[in-house]
Amino acid sequence: MKMIIFALAAIVALALAPAFQLFADLTGHGHEVARKTELYGKAFAEIAGAYLRNHMANTGLMLGANTLTGLIPTMFQALDTVSREAVGFIPAVARNSSGERAALGQVITIPVTPQGSLVDIVPGVTPGNGGDQTIVPNTMTISKSKAYEVKWAGEEQRSQINAGTFNTTLLDQFTQGFRTLANAVEADLAALAIGASRAYGTAGTTPFGTANDLSDFAQSRKILIDNGAPQTDLQMVMNTAAAANMRGKQAGLFKVNEAGSEILLRTGSIALPVDGFYPHESGQIKTFTKGTGSAYTTNTAGYAAGATVINLITGTGTVLAGDVVTFAGDANKYVVAVGITGPGAITLQAPGLQQAIPASATALTIGASYTGNLAFNRNAIQLITRAPAMPVGPDGKPMDMADDVIELVDPLSGLVYQVAMYKMYRQIKYEIGLAWGVKAAKNEHIALLLG
Repeated sequence: MKMIIFALAAIVALALAPAFQLFADLTGHGHEVARKTELYGKAFAEIAGAYLRNHMANTGLMLGANTLTGLIPTMFQALDTVSREAVGFIPAVARNSSGERAALGQVITIPVTPQGSLVDIVPGVTPGNGGDQTIVPNTMTISKSKAYEVKWAGEEQRSQINAGTFNTTLLDQFTQGFRTLANAVEADLAALAIGASRAYGTAGTTPFGTANDLSDFAQSRKILIDNGAPQTDLQMVMNTAAAANMRGKQAGLFKVNEAGSEILLRTGSIALPVDGFYPHESGQIKTFTKGTGSAYTTNTAGYAAGATVINLITGTGTVLAGDVVTFAGDANKYVVAVGITGPGAITLQAPGLQQAIPASATALTIGASYTGNLAFNRNAIQLITRAPAMPVGPDGKPMDMADDVIELVDPLSGLVYQVAMYKMYRQIKYEIGLAWGVKAAKNEHIALLLG
């Protein structure tokens, strides 16, 4: 019966996904619904297939189900628990996830289209021979390849089975494994806050703290608009304190007659579009500790708007990558890309200065330590995940010691986990693996909301 239910659910979800995607492409809304519908369809199909293989093995229609098939429902239940935790960056960024295996340190390219130029229209017999562009690949590296291990000895397993707690314990272990890997990926994405272009807000003050005031959304969007970021598929990922202020102080979002929805009021979910942003909540946003620099000034060369490399003289201490700095006479808050340990040249994140610095010594001020909430266009931050590499034989098939290996798709985050099982001497080990890399691919399309 369960097999039939999951099969029908898969058919319905996979049938609706293209229609939802078409609607999203035409209207610019509903991309997240379309993506989740497709992922749920694939997940339901995987579970239905597992039930079918188990049924065929139990009835003799095939020579035994493979060793991990029977655990697929348990693993999806574990994923269901993890997906409802505060991992807001993973669903918010652009993901390139697949079951294809990749090695630690492997470089993967993402094509980036350069900015073109306008030409005058000149009537003639033939069209001009312009329009050539050099597509420069933006490279990313698989920087992490990690595994979470679960091992059972025969005696341990038997004692749990006799107590009737084995299945529950195994579910909890898989849940912890998926949670640990997801949090590691989430933390790497949150650390990209130092790659933002400019900042808004007050360091040390939690955003959305003023009742019925959505300026934090509006000013973050202003930075992105000024930088030329696409105004579709905008995301904002905030820490739990900022999300609590949204739930508790922004009445316009939880009053049904004003928000047009009871989602926030009834469920506490902040996943309701606000000012063009899709808000998310993350438990992995950490405090950035500012550099020790003080009394720095620019040299007297002067710098035009758009400059990114600024020479500093006098002053002492460090200016760190990720520091938020201001220049006297300019209210913009710039994020440092490359810092210094003494007088020298700092580099600001693109697109650089919004206001020219005069040809005189201009004081630089380093802002206070902050928590880095982020507003960005989805494609500005890239996440690549792969299954960890395994050795292969002459036929190209994996020759690892694992008795069985499957790839499991998380229906909500889209992450593809590799689950392997190793039969040992009087014990068995499960290994949940994931290889990944992250990158701020377009700094101009990322804004930092200070907290």
